[in-house]
Amino acid sequence: MGKEKLARAIRETKRILEIPEDYLAGIMPASDTGAFEAAMWSLLGPRPVTALVWESFSEGWATDIAKQLKLNPTILRADYGQLPDLAAVDWSHDVVFVANGTTSGVKIPHWEWIPADRKGLALCDATSAAFAMPIDWSKTDVATFSWQKCLGGEAGHGMLLLSPRAVARLESYDPPWPLPKIFRLKKGGKINRAIFEGDTINTPSLLCVEDYLDALKWAVGIGLEGLIARSRANLRVVEEWVADNDWIEFLAATPEIRSSTSVCLSVVSAEFMALPREEQAKFLKAIAGEMAKRKVAYDMNSYKDAPPGFRFWCGPTIDPADVRAAVSELGKVYREKIAEL
Repeated sequence: MGKEKLARAIRETKRILEIPEDYLAGIMPASDTGAFEAAMWSLLGPRPVTALVWESFSEGWATDIAKQLKLNPTILRADYGQLPDLAAVDWSHDVVFVANGTTSGVKIPHWEWIPADRKGLALCDATSAAFAMPIDWSKTDVATFSWQKCLGGEAGHGMLLLSPRAVARLESYDPPWPLPKIFRLKKGGKINRAIFEGDTINTPSLLCVEDYLDALKWAVGIGLEGLIARSRANLRVVEEWVADNDWIEFLAATPEIRSSTSVCLSVVSAEFMALPREEQAKFLKAIAGEMAKRKVAYDMNSYKDAPPGFRFWCGPTIDPADVRAAVSELGKVYREKIAEL
């Protein structure tokens, strides 16, 4: 019974996200992190590696490739709010990137920069993009995401998608480093297909599985295009509000790279910019604290490694009316706090 529930979760995920039939999908321990680490540790090594870095999670992948796997990757880096030069990617390399920078509010603008005839593998952390943004799965060889991000499921479980090219790599390559049990995707030199049929590496919480199945049922009722449209509608609410308020702007430098899920904002008023950096941080925390006190928005400060500002989750489980109420109240709280300076 439990295995059938897990297999159904895999089937429904592939169906809703329109994942190609010949791609494998499996449930992994340790959320998106576990799924992506399993892929990197199992697949990287035969080719040079390029890592694209523009926020803290992509930085984390690059750090693991360099310091744990010791593969000396080429790192194409951009500041928060920017993207690296996607045209500069050497596709004879394996390429590691995020579809959406969760801590910078910067997404890739499209999938055309990834060639169909690439020699290397494309490893994509899609955790805050799956179910909320269009994804061209044919341009990914590995893709991962969690249950909790865009569908609001329980934390701790990740999804791993593998293309036929990734499977071929897996079966033709044995990494020189030891693999922990939860990263082992092969059995007897071949891919362990049981993992991708619901026989997970370790025992998952079936309570969490039921919650995910319920989230998938909700998603089916809306459809993939509807889920994407909901997230885009949330972004439009913020865009319209930002256009009417000159004291705040998007951290993302241009509209085409603005995330519709992890929306990151910067305060740019003269009064705020004149404050010392420590006072700026204190000011922003006071606003976030007041928003939480009023039960309007919680944990809305920027990620700890990101530039000071605000971050709103605007994925498909969020209603545009709630986003509108939140930014409207943010404007009121900002004006109150700025008047106190």
